[in-house]
Amino acid sequence: MSVKPDKKAVKKFKRVKPATKKEIEAIKRLFLEHYPDSVTELSYRSLYELLISVMLSAQCTDKRVNLITPALFEAYPTPADLANADLDEVKTYIKSCSFFNNKAKNLIKMAQSVVENYDGEIPLSQEELVKLAGVGQKTANVVMIEYTGANLMAVDTHVFRVAHRLGLSNSTTAVKTEEELSRKFKTDLHLLHQAMVLFGRYICKSVKPECEKCFLTDYCKSKEGFKA
Repeated sequence: MSVKPDKKAVKKFKRVKPATKKEIEAIKRLFLEHYPDSVTELSYRSLYELLISVMLSAQCTDKRVNLITPALFEAYPTPADLANADLDEVKTYIKSCSFFNNKAKNLIKMAQSVVENYDGEIPLSQEELVKLAGVGQKTANVVMIEYTGANLMAVDTHVFRVAHRLGLSNSTTAVKTEEELSRKFKTDLHLLHQAMVLFGRYICKSVKPECEKCFLTDYCKSKEGFKA
């Protein structure tokens, strides 16, 4: 997962003509054709490891998270281990990650809550996940999408940018953009979320999008006008 939509970019963004119902259907079909089995690029072996990885990925690249987590998971293989961890020691494992001070605190608090309130098992529902420290709606949705294939949409900077360039949303917040995409796509949201992440990460980049590789050029409305 990447950074949140840049506020300055959002303010400068010029509204584009919304995609028509026919265009939305075509965009959805093309995403599913090009990314039929899309999954996260985060490395994990359990729900516990997935949750930690997604928490760390906020405003940090998946590549960086994957470099950090092996040693972290070895040191704290269970929620109970992490719940009893020394804060400064946790920080040493994730110090190359953005906002590592707050993330270290939240990781320990999350684990403590899991041990105290969920018998050491990560809750597998959106409603319960967001009660954990450091877990917002986006993080909860990503976990549910990846682990259960839930029909949910999550909006990071890539999804936000792609949605706006394609005229799928003119909303200025990730939450509102999520609502719009969910309403317009309706089904296969778990696949579409990850497809848009990968498409935004490798093709529809913020700066210098690789338009020659794009399969959605017929539907692009603002590649020069939105660089979040």
